[in-house]
Amino acid sequence: MSQHAAQIRVALVEDDPLLRKELHFHLKQQGFIVFAVQNSKSLDELLMTEPLDVLVLDLSLPGEDGIAIATRIRRNIPGMGIVMLTARTALPDRVRGYEAGADVYLSKPVAPEELTLTLLSLARRVKKTDAAPVWTLDLQARSIYGSEPWQKAFLTNSEQTLLLALAQAPNHILETDMICELLSQRSGTSDMGKRALESLVSRLRKKLEALSCIDAEPSLKAVWGIGYQLCVPVVVKT
Repeated sequence: MSQHAAQIRVALVEDDPLLRKELHFHLKQQGFIVFAVQNSKSLDELLMTEPLDVLVLDLSLPGEDGIAIATRIRRNIPGMGIVMLTARTALPDRVRGYEAGADVYLSKPVAPEELTLTLLSLARRVKKTDAAPVWTLDLQARSIYGSEPWQKAFLTNSEQTLLLALAQAPNHILETDMICELLSQRSGTSDMGKRALESLVSRLRKKLEALSCIDAEPSLKAVWGIGYQLCVPVVVKT
């Protein structure tokens, strides 16, 4: 087991159940924190609750394929490492993968040792580039920090859960009902209705605006007919 891998959080998106199980087992044996899912829907649900460092992504997936997933993940979570793992190794396919935002393109079948070393190398680079984000959500300290020393606010459990989910959601937008369900599950209660959510959002918005410049754009806004959107870039620190 690698001590260097112990704090690296990896999402493995692979629709082949046997390969997914094999890679999941290998990476866990190496010490990675691994979440294995089969498609983009499951990945999006995972991103609402789990901060991730690296995404290992199959190119040929049912529904939304690996190219489309990589494109929006690179746009929404620019600091995340992306490894394409696919049997499609022709030059045009590799070019499309890199254009979509992949950091590394590996061909199947991949040697487990090569995948391990790739993840270790990529995670080191990812963590270094995360050193100076606009906002940092520190899950251990349950706080959010700006770039200036005075920009710090403590968060409640519900506020942190909401921020994490929005920070990693597609386009940083989540539907109201989805947020209520998520917060109810995480708090162990069933009373998170829309009115309670509005109060939570109002309190969180005040905390974020207190850390922003006077003329800054809204940090958290309602999207009519949908839910809420996080409008400031946030990097998650585990």
